[in-house]
Amino acid sequence: MPVNSLDPDKWVDKYSDYLFNYAIVRVNDREIANDLISETFLAGLKSAKYFKGEASERTWLISILKRKIIDHYRRINSKKGKAEVRINYSDDYNEGDWIEEQVADRFDRTAEDQMENNELGLAILDCLDSINEKHATIFKRKTIDGVDTEAICNEFNITPSNLWVIIHRARTALAACLEKNWF
Repeated sequence: MPVNSLDPDKWVDKYSDYLFNYAIVRVNDREIANDLISETFLAGLKSAKYFKGEASERTWLISILKRKIIDHYRRINSKKGKAEVRINYSDDYNEGDWIEEQVADRFDRTAEDQMENNELGLAILDCLDSINEKHATIFKRKTIDGVDTEAICNEFNITPSNLWVIIHRARTALAACLEKNWF
């Protein structure tokens, strides 16, 4: 039985500031952030029938926004001939399902697509186990668990700029590992 329900009429008032703050940190452009939020609300309206009520409305909208941000970077990077690997993970309700599996996709997924997603998830986990342990731990805490920068810096006794260097090194190592072992 669903615990939460959707009320799209209140999304802008209730969530636009939160979604904007989330997006602006990731895209660093007000116009793009606003566009992504608009796309998120539109996608939410289109996929409302898939909302199961297991997550809060805000959590569900954030997962859609994360997908929109990933799509934004894929569009940018595809022009450069590269794709940035981003891991979005939520264990609030599904204990380890990749976020791409939680948000209704506007395209029908085939069994082959699902298998490829599962293989990529396993490859990412294998690669995380193969990179520098401290880098992997910090990367997981920041990128997967969504822990605040200040909390991670305090936990590991590092500066914010050191944190971002470690995150960058972890991403670079993950990308190299994935390219070697998965692509």
